[in-house]
Amino acid sequence: MAHKLFVGSLSFSTSTERLRELFAGAGAVESAAVVVDRDTGRSRGFGFVEMATAEEADQAVARFNGHELDGRQLKVELAKGTGGGPQRPGARRDRW
Repeated sequence: MAHKLFVGSLSFSTSTERLRELFAGAGAVESAAVVVDRDTGRSRGFGFVEMATAEEADQAVARFNGHELDGRQLKVELAKGTGGGPQRPGARRDRW
């Protein structure tokens, strides 16, 4: 099972491949993705990396949180869940 990390404060010029290459220094990268705006295709300044093991994920957080990449200081942490639990009162999923 892969262990997902949130990577924030990315430069808008940082590519998915650059992110993958950096995190490979901490272990086996299962996947990496820079999140882009659907309309413009421009980076939203954050992404996700999945590491193969919990140990590699912990090592990546320790090694790269605060690390400078493309002129920005990265924020790296274990990704939070998708929030698939019960909805808050009054929330609607069928808006669009």
